[in-house]
Amino acid sequence: MNIELNALMFLIPSLFMFCCGIYGFITRRNMIAILISLELMLNSVDINFAVFNRFLFPGQLDGMFFSLFAIALAAAETAIAIAIIINAVRLSRDADVKDLSKMKF
Repeated sequence: MNIELNALMFLIPSLFMFCCGIYGFITRRNMIAILISLELMLNSVDINFAVFNRFLFPGQLDGMFFSLFAIALAAAETAIAIAIIINAVRLSRDADVKDLSKMKF
């Protein structure tokens, strides 16, 4: 029972982070705020990888490696997204998502 309680101490804040990320992703109009919300959701998933690895397979490091891989992918995704956002702001002079429909061919 102690193991489940310890796991819940990490999973509940992770769930809260994920829900805040979903809320921010759905409600925000600014591309930077949407990107931050997406990163919040990815960090929540990384916490889940580490927690499930710790409590299901205590002697192995598979969840930790998945977390490191996910962090590297998130860094690459952020770099590409910021480059796209910079180009979108240069073209439309605004970081609002509704203005991106004007840039369609």
